[in-house]
Amino acid sequence: GSEGTMLSIADNPPVLPPSCASLTQLQGPWWIAHTKARCEKAFAWDLLKREVGYFLPLVERVTVSSGKKRRGMAPLFASYVFFCGGDDARYTALTTDRLCQVIKVVDQAKLVGELAALERAVLSGVPLDPYPYLEVGQRCRIKAGAFRGLEGMVLERHAKHRFLLFVSILQQGASLEIDADLLEPIAESEDDAVASGAEPWEA
Repeated sequence: GSEGTMLSIADNPPVLPPSCASLTQLQGPWWIAHTKARCEKAFAWDLLKREVGYFLPLVERVTVSSGKKRRGMAPLFASYVFFCGGDDARYTALTTDRLCQVIKVVDQAKLVGELAALERAVLSGVPLDPYPYLEVGQRCRIKAGAFRGLEGMVLERHAKHRFLLFVSILQQGASLEIDADLLEPIAESEDDAVASGAEPWEA
């Protein structure tokens, strides 16, 4: 539609800028935008118009209003949008007037790894449940199937396992169901190597 028309609720911004195949391609530091209530999508549209790279994980949610069920896309993390770029991008984000604050990310590599895992899950359309706090569980990697290579934490549930993808800095994550036989535990020593940014390698 034309620039002047108001966006309807159904018009969701893309999860990533359309020019971008993966968030790992975006250059510059990542920031976390803490938006005002229910401003996540409008903020993403603002960034898209201003050509700032971002990632807004959206998941399908069913809401009931006046007795009618509606399917819609909702932000996985209420009030948070991730965006990428230098100080210009940060300044641009602040000028949208939709933010409470911009959170600086110290461990960039860790955040990008976590977001890339979420990106794969979100873009696949697999049902994801928001998971607002971290539970102690075995760190695992998915060893086969569509999500091969994703790392996260297992939460037991029924015949399938709940697998948690976690964004450490937010202390929030999302869980998906995965067959138990697709998982392999991550060894502590390997986990430490990954945490320090080193690639595990064979001697």
